[in-house]
Amino acid sequence: MNVLVIGNGGREHALVWKIRKSPLVKEIYCARGNAGTAEIAINVDIPPEDIIGLKNFAIANKIDLTVVGPELPLSLGLADEFLKNGLLIVGPIQGAAEIESSKVFSKLVMREAGIPTADFEIFDDADKAEKYIMGVNRPLVVKADGLAQGKGVFPCLNKGEAIAAVNAIMRERLFGQAGNRIVIEEFLEGEEVSFMGITDGEIFIPFATSQDHKRAYDNDEGPNTGGMGAFSPARILGSEEQQRVISEIISPLLKKMSEKGRPYRGFLYAGLMVKDGRPYVLEFNARLGDPETQPLMLRMKSDIVPMLVGAAQGNLKAQEISWDERFSVCVVMTAQGYPGSYRKGMEILGLEQFRDSEDIVIFHAGTLKDCERIITNGGRVLGVTGIDVSPRNAIEKVYSAISKIHFDGSFYRRDIGKKVLLK
Repeated sequence: MNVLVIGNGGREHALVWKIRKSPLVKEIYCARGNAGTAEIAINVDIPPEDIIGLKNFAIANKIDLTVVGPELPLSLGLADEFLKNGLLIVGPIQGAAEIESSKVFSKLVMREAGIPTADFEIFDDADKAEKYIMGVNRPLVVKADGLAQGKGVFPCLNKGEAIAAVNAIMRERLFGQAGNRIVIEEFLEGEEVSFMGITDGEIFIPFATSQDHKRAYDNDEGPNTGGMGAFSPARILGSEEQQRVISEIISPLLKKMSEKGRPYRGFLYAGLMVKDGRPYVLEFNARLGDPETQPLMLRMKSDIVPMLVGAAQGNLKAQEISWDERFSVCVVMTAQGYPGSYRKGMEILGLEQFRDSEDIVIFHAGTLKDCERIITNGGRVLGVTGIDVSPRNAIEKVYSAISKIHFDGSFYRRDIGKKVLLK
């Protein structure tokens, strides 16, 4: 079969890498892809938001299955357009993807479905939001309603920080129209964990647990980013806790979305905070996490393609995914200045050392092939991902690999996964 993967980040490179291993696949295309996907797939110069261009390409090239990586094309109705033309696609329709594209919609659905989440209020007026903040004496989280590439969430320990977040989102328009409305919710303390899987709207097959590192700097300090690293498994959720997440969070969500006439098919991501042993939903995403996908794909032993086809066709059969028992960690190498402004066009050296490695895989994100050179082309540049029998070995292996990769201004956190070693 011919498969099209949409996106150009590390998540998409990891998906292409995993899908390529399936004996069911003949040809893989990636739109737009990056320098890493170009080595194992055919890159297509169509941006992910070009809905009609992607549809026409899929028809012309007899694409049997399309897998969507990022959230933006889903929020623009990519799945709707493909389904209308009889094309199989892994990704929710526009109305279902709103669980990510609108924080307000997502929180209201959780309230209706009785899904445990932080208490919240919704505002479309900055003055009213600030008045509310002045009357509350506890830490808060301020969230832009719309898509903000993972950067629209502001944990605030005091009133000053919360008001500054409101100003940035609603008055300074840091995220444009995504900040027309905001959600202000209670600040939940505990341990974060990412819970992802795939669904046909009724059956949900969970993936292994993982944990992301959102903050830019060591010790979880600095601004939020799209993700600076991740590891799997995250042992905070055992098998019983995972079943509780499915019964109390995932199943009620799928049921409620179906009741609303927005049946949900595709990847589903629940960002959780585990507080006093109970999981609360911080956010839902309508796609896989990045960089959590990278260590997950390294650990997944099962063929992913039958699951993708089953979800797209609406007849996913309940099954257990076989996972490598080893520990996997991904450390993101970024351009200096990320998540703020950064330079592009820096040559990346040292990648060839890992071309044939089985336990270190370099997943590309913001990279571009320039003649014979590979250069930086984004904020998050590479996801250096490794696997080993113990967390310590895997972490040391990844940081050793990073020391052999060079580009001007490279930056990365030096504590990814270290919290596992402290337990």
